[in-house]
Amino acid sequence: MDPKRLSSSSQQQVRLRKKRTKREWRPLEDRSCTDLPWFLLFTVFCVGMGSICGFTIVTGGAARLVFGYDSYGNTCGQRNEQIEGVRLSGLDHTDRKFVFFLDPCNIDIVQRKIKSMALCVSLCPTEELKTYQDLKRFAMLNGSELCSYELAGHKYPGLPERFSKCPKLPVPPSKPLPVFNRCTPVDVSCYAKFAEAVVTFVGDNSVLHRLIAGVAASKEIIVGLCVLALVLSMILMVIIRYISAVLVWILTSLVVLGSLAGTSVLWWLYIDHRLYGNDTSSKVAKEVKEEVDVSRDSGQALLVYAVAATVFTIILLLLMLFMRKRVALTIALFHVAGKVFIHLPLLTLQPFVTFLALLLFWIYWILVLLFLGTTGNPVQNEETGLTEFRLTGPLQYLTWYHAVGLVWISEFILACQQMTVAGAVVTYYFTRDKNRLPVTPILSSVLRLVRYHLGTVAKGSFIITLVKIPRLILMYVHNQLKGKENACARCLLKTCICCLWCLEKCLNYLNQNAYAATAINSTSFCTSARDAFVILVENALRVATINAIGDFVLFLGKILIVTTTAFAGVLLLNYQRDYAEWLLPLIIVCLFSFLVAHCFLSIFEIVVDVLFLCFAIDTKYNDGTPGKEFFMDKALMEFVESSRRLERAVERGRSRVKEAVSEGAEMKPMAPGTSSA
Repeated sequence: MDPKRLSSSSQQQVRLRKKRTKREWRPLEDRSCTDLPWFLLFTVFCVGMGSICGFTIVTGGAARLVFGYDSYGNTCGQRNEQIEGVRLSGLDHTDRKFVFFLDPCNIDIVQRKIKSMALCVSLCPTEELKTYQDLKRFAMLNGSELCSYELAGHKYPGLPERFSKCPKLPVPPSKPLPVFNRCTPVDVSCYAKFAEAVVTFVGDNSVLHRLIAGVAASKEIIVGLCVLALVLSMILMVIIRYISAVLVWILTSLVVLGSLAGTSVLWWLYIDHRLYGNDTSSKVAKEVKEEVDVSRDSGQALLVYAVAATVFTIILLLLMLFMRKRVALTIALFHVAGKVFIHLPLLTLQPFVTFLALLLFWIYWILVLLFLGTTGNPVQNEETGLTEFRLTGPLQYLTWYHAVGLVWISEFILACQQMTVAGAVVTYYFTRDKNRLPVTPILSSVLRLVRYHLGTVAKGSFIITLVKIPRLILMYVHNQLKGKENACARCLLKTCICCLWCLEKCLNYLNQNAYAATAINSTSFCTSARDAFVILVENALRVATINAIGDFVLFLGKILIVTTTAFAGVLLLNYQRDYAEWLLPLIIVCLFSFLVAHCFLSIFEIVVDVLFLCFAIDTKYNDGTPGKEFFMDKALMEFVESSRRLERAVERGRSRVKEAVSEGAEMKPMAPGTSSA
């Protein structure tokens, strides 16, 4: 074979390899589907979730939940079939469309359900019925019999069974619950015990009523304050790039000054203790020996604390000294992230879209769970004698399948948000001319996700599910065994829960960067996770600095929004002289404002993390020379230039030192015996 042809072909392969390597970290025009088997697996799983809903509807569980059923297994509002072994079943309740509880206040607080016998009636009592004569009159006038079916309405006052099979007197006025057709007492005071069990910090019914009254009286103010928190969060995401430098340096200064002050105070306490001990040595000698030992132990403890604080302060100062350039990188990334939100304003809608998707799914999940609670075979409760519907045999595992679906699909929705944001930010970063950005980068990112990368998102969310479910199970076991397990078992459970939580957080961070790598490379989840992990390890100190300082700055932003909203709430609620009524409205406002701030600033955090990954890739594969121009923003370019100037200054200093050392070696005086005659 001709060696020239061989060398030319090898050169072509090298060029192709270089070209392909260069394209690996660029947003590709020609994308391909990633992790298709996982997309098919997730689709099959979702079909299974839908099949559970269909099963509950076909078997009557959904109808029993919506229309209600009595204690004999009859569904209200329709004709029923006879249930073997259950008396008074198989009745025609076409005209009886409402569920009436004989004792609606008989509530099982542990199981959170009403233990009373239930009947299907044609009309709920709208007035209080105080005697059995009133029950008879109500049955005769309205045709709605409130006692058990085998009792005749005109005989209520004289029947001996009236005490166990008729409602507890007096019967409170009630009205049907919308959609679910349950007769609900108009006065809900009988549920006070249940409310106290749920809201454990309320011990007095009057306090509960006052708090609820405060919320009802301040509902307009609460809505206004929630809107204020929303507006503040959106404003903060835009202006945080202007105040990030001030916040970061204030934070750094406070940490350094705080560590120095703490160390100084500990040394002062130790010296004061030594001086005090020396001055009172004669007095101490006369005291009990135990007091001498306590004083000696206190001095040793203070010395240990002071030494540990000194070591911590020295390490902190050294870290601050060596990481000051990386702090500047954090500030530059925050500055660029603010620009991203200006160029991509639809990013601010991501929390709304994600929350709406989660809310719709959670509502569907809860409805199906309730359907499952009224699905199955009729079983007679041995304690109450009432008929209940329970899943038996293999069908009882449907609830576990449904629970796994809650975790996996919720994580899938959150991962879709991360992939969408990553795709939009990658498009912004790797577009040199920002005026040539797509009209809607967010929508383009969503379309790429739906068309190519749903399998990658499904795989990443499944990995999180595998870690989260064991942690939730251990937390449930820990709560169930609270006060029963020994100290060793309790410590072991908490350790396992903590380790799984840390693993989940690490995997979440790696998944987020893997989604960004997929948005750039269009590679599978495992390949993207490996590539992202290599980049993160190569920039470990930068990652640590950005996460530590950036997270704290964002936390300060959340606190700023919560405190501002709470302060505005205090000013607006000031007209209410009963300050006890402030409590619940302020708690609601503060919780909502923190939730809103967390959702919005979490998007900002994702943007910063994706920008850093793009920046690390950009600086690794490009150097600013012709053909390898940077893609980065001007602020990041200034950071790179300042870093290069600093490196050149350091190199010049090192070369000067080497030259001085070499010149000094050459100018050493010659030995006397070596001079020529």
